[in-house]
Amino acid sequence: MNVLSQEGASTMSDDSREYLTFTLGDEEYGIDILKVQEIRGYDAVTKIANSPAFIKGVINMRGVIVPIIDMRLKFNLGQVEYNQFTVVIILNIAGRVIGMVVDGVSDVIALGRDKISSAPEFGAVMDTDYIDGLTTLEDRMIIMVDIEKLMTSAEMGLVEQVQTAVA
Repeated sequence: MNVLSQEGASTMSDDSREYLTFTLGDEEYGIDILKVQEIRGYDAVTKIANSPAFIKGVINMRGVIVPIIDMRLKFNLGQVEYNQFTVVIILNIAGRVIGMVVDGVSDVIALGRDKISSAPEFGAVMDTDYIDGLTTLEDRMIIMVDIEKLMTSAEMGLVEQVQTAVA
């Protein structure tokens, strides 16, 4: 899983950052690798009553209660059948541990800031504040996500409520 792209490996410089790429349906996304704590297979979760649909439930990970968010539901991409490729990316965001379910993890790429194009403007039609930009790698378009912006403060509040409700 820790495979650097050829381009990234040969041009790694001070302004380069590493990103973990993952898939949701037909799209590929990238997040800052420094936010990733670990990657694990999808396992059963404990459901929490009255939680939003995108919060699948919680798991106990070595004594820490971790809320699990299904990114397919968060992005309104419809239901998905979980299979052997489905993984949970465990993130550490602002001191909180959160798991996000994705269809699969692709690889780790190194990119300079100059390789990431600005996100298109959609105005009030869509909230795209969480999109850091877009990059093309070989023939793949990757949507770069600022995971901290995506997990907005209101949602982080929901996640915090889930953690304290179980604890």
